[in-house]
Amino acid sequence: MSKPTRAFICGCAGAALSADERAFIERYRPWGLILFRRNVENVQQITDLTYQFREIVGRPDAPVLIDQEGGRVQRMTAPVWPKYPSATAYGRLLKLSLEERLRLARLGARRMAEDLRPVGVTVDCLPVLDVPAPGSHNVIGDRAYSDDPALVARFGRAVAEGVMAGGVLPVMKHIPGHGRARADSHHELPVVDADRRSLEESDFAPFRALADLPMGMSAHVVYSAIDPKRPGTTSPVIVNDIIRGHIGFDGLLMTDDLSMKALGGTFAERTGAAFAAGVDVALHCNGDLREGIEVAGASPVLDGKRLERAERALGLLRRPVEPMDPVDALRRVESVLAMTA
Repeated sequence: MSKPTRAFICGCAGAALSADERAFIERYRPWGLILFRRNVENVQQITDLTYQFREIVGRPDAPVLIDQEGGRVQRMTAPVWPKYPSATAYGRLLKLSLEERLRLARLGARRMAEDLRPVGVTVDCLPVLDVPAPGSHNVIGDRAYSDDPALVARFGRAVAEGVMAGGVLPVMKHIPGHGRARADSHHELPVVDADRRSLEESDFAPFRALADLPMGMSAHVVYSAIDPKRPGTTSPVIVNDIIRGHIGFDGLLMTDDLSMKALGGTFAERTGAAFAAGVDVALHCNGDLREGIEVAGASPVLDGKRLERAERALGLLRRPVEPMDPVDALRRVESVLAMTA
């Protein structure tokens, strides 16, 4: 009888799983695997890596994730794969109508799914629904579709529909909003001092508009007007009152990377605090097995409501893939790059 799945997603150190990583995956049975540039070489290598992970965990539908946004956040890139426009690039095409820009954004996402699905990557961590504010840190920057919450929501919807049409699941991030942050949560803990009404009207609005999406990723950000002591990832108030309550998101909620310096404490403490707040799945990205063992040990078995949300999300992968002419799609995506260069 196979061991139960634990509610965490792990990374790995290189282009192939080491013996220690195989033993770790076999012992702890993570729900998923996330890939970064260090894990990417070519089509066959990624295909082998994703196959090996699923073989070890014994689940053919075990999700494999990647951050493939386009622009400066693109793990699979040239010369093996095409370069894709940043989120902001679509908003800059002011000579085109909004509907034309939305169609191009959807097509770009659909074309990215054509790169991901054949190599076994089934989850793309986009759209970024953060709304930048004046003076905010550039960690979001051109990863944002607009500084208008309504436009962020419309472009986010188009992109989410595009990847899903290509057989890949989206993860909206960073819920409930990283756009006002004046610090990069990779390196320190951002504190946002805006009042709740302002947050609801701007930062939270795109997530509320897309609350029906299957998965979301939390923000390591303190919202002082709501919970001045804890970042969103470890705040029961943010998770329950804002994300589940005001925003109305009932999909699978994963943490942002627990190895980011915005969070304090041991990795077991970070993980435990996130689950106590109400997240469904912990995300640990850097492939450090010493940290990963702490995260795995503090992660519960994926069952109950967490399992229901996970299965609901993965069930969407069984839908038919929308037909597409990949050559024509790539030509049109390249035209966006040319027009915004």
